[in-house]
Amino acid sequence: MSSGKDHSEKNKNTSTIKTIGVLTSGGDSPGMNAAIRAVVRTALARNLKVTGIRRGYQGMIEGDFLPMKSSDVSGIIQQGGTILKTARCKEFQTTEGRAKAYQQLIKAGIDAVVVIGGEGSFTGALIFSEEYHYPLIGIPGTIDNDIFGTDYTIGYDTALNTVVEAIDKIKDTASSHGRIFFVEVMGREAGLLAINSGIACGAEVIMIPESDDDRQQLDRFMQKGYKNKETSGIVVVAEGDEVGGALKVAEKVREQYPEIEVRVSILGHMQRGGSPTAKDRVSATLMGVAAIQALLDNKQGVMVGLDDEQIVHVPFRNAVKYKHPVDQNLLEAQKLMNI
Repeated sequence: MSSGKDHSEKNKNTSTIKTIGVLTSGGDSPGMNAAIRAVVRTALARNLKVTGIRRGYQGMIEGDFLPMKSSDVSGIIQQGGTILKTARCKEFQTTEGRAKAYQQLIKAGIDAVVVIGGEGSFTGALIFSEEYHYPLIGIPGTIDNDIFGTDYTIGYDTALNTVVEAIDKIKDTASSHGRIFFVEVMGREAGLLAINSGIACGAEVIMIPESDDDRQQLDRFMQKGYKNKETSGIVVVAEGDEVGGALKVAEKVREQYPEIEVRVSILGHMQRGGSPTAKDRVSATLMGVAAIQALLDNKQGVMVGLDDEQIVHVPFRNAVKYKHPVDQNLLEAQKLMNI
């Protein structure tokens, strides 16, 4: 097996990069196909070859590679999901698994890889790049929008609009039947999807991991609603809320307010699907172009992101170490809307 040092020396000059791999890893998000399309066509325009890596790091370990040409990405910009498929790979978390992946890349003549994914994907990329001094560039793709260093992650806008549309429909039923609906949205460790969809839909309460007083807000709403007999409403709950998600929150409310009809809707994986919005398509395209340019500029071990609509390069170490904070203005606005 070639040493990491040898590979590092090899890639000091961009002229040695002839073939670029691209993969999608972790949870899928709308706009990943647009990013793949941008990576493939930008690389080809720079006279580079492109190899698709199917099923993320699992496919890297197994050598599940396919050469890609421009026609392979025709007509995919509007498609959700990922044509390269994705998977979560425990084997890549081991030293032996990463060694197999490296050997497959070298055997296939792949000189650098663009990784489209979220925090877990970038953690793997960070470890791999440090072990083998291998050029990897990340593109943030996750509906949670929780990656540090970028204002935006691919898929977030589409998921947000999907959630808003669903809650608007649920709200009609809640009002008609005098019920309180607890709507659970994705966000195990991040509440950006919940806070923004909740504000957009006029939710009475929004419960997110980053807030320490959402339980008190819920109690105030329930007491006010019961007193005024306003027994319908929407409570948006991020799946990672400290109480334990919408089912557990609703159970506690039923015990305390048995006279009020309570229902639960868990939106689940529908939030990840669907045709990407224009914003997701454009952002994915910009970051795909920037990822190839970063490699040609001898950058490695970084994620390309957007900061105030401008491309930035964020070291993988920072992207996985720090959290994307919730804007306190959003939390304050939510409180003001429900006095």
